[in-house]
Amino acid sequence: MEISELKKIALKIRQRTIKTIGILGRGHVGGSLSIAEALAVLYYYEMKIDPKNPKWEERDRFILSKGHAGPALYSVFADLGYFPEEWLETLNQPNTKLPSHCDRTITPGIDMTAGSLGQGLSAAIGMAMAIKIDKKDNYVYVMMGDGETQEGQVWEAAMFGGNQPLDNLIAFIDNNKLQIDGPTKEINDVEPISDKWKAFKWDVHSVDGHSVEEIINALKKAKETKNKPSLIILNTIKGKGVAFSENLVSSHNMAVTEEQWKQAVETLEEEVKKI
Repeated sequence: MEISELKKIALKIRQRTIKTIGILGRGHVGGSLSIAEALAVLYYYEMKIDPKNPKWEERDRFILSKGHAGPALYSVFADLGYFPEEWLETLNQPNTKLPSHCDRTITPGIDMTAGSLGQGLSAAIGMAMAIKIDKKDNYVYVMMGDGETQEGQVWEAAMFGGNQPLDNLIAFIDNNKLQIDGPTKEINDVEPISDKWKAFKWDVHSVDGHSVEEIINALKKAKETKNKPSLIILNTIKGKGVAFSENLVSSHNMAVTEEQWKQAVETLEEEVKKI
């Protein structure tokens, strides 16, 4: 797939995401919009998947450890045909199959139920080890938030994972530098991210998280690395692409009016036309 198409897909992910949250009237806008390019590259270019068979044993796995970004992942699944696009209008409503945080027991395509932060990397390591034991060539990808890496469980998992030959595990950190209570550096600074993970024996790459080219190149390098897991630090902007949410702490979970989401969809469509 051409780079230009992936850029358009990322914008379309943002369109569906802000509309989905807007119809509900409130949601996790910031951290959903900041991972659009990464999701575009993974699901439309990189991963081995079958939307018609979400539990296909030979699929690659993706764990959204920062599960509050579920609306972005749901927008991908709806587009790829994991479920009808009409489901998006039921986000976090009674009897929905699309809860605010991802749940593998009710949503096709979800590989791990999320909620409490800090657990995804541990699960991803377990999956990657199981794949190695089975002598298969599937990859496991996991997306964490930068604030999430303040959790102690992340560092226990990082230490353990770095001591295993898990070259089939690629982790991401959405480094948008904001969390629910303020700038990450003012709450509990996680920098220097790269140095810390290298010290835990991981292969580390730092990229512009809104550049599909840089993400693709980092994945290529990660897959060339043997006998250790890889981490790709996505330097992103929280709420990317939507004027009323960009780089705002309040966008972590914010109210969205009908006027706002419709204007955002129109603006994003203009961006699509420019590519």
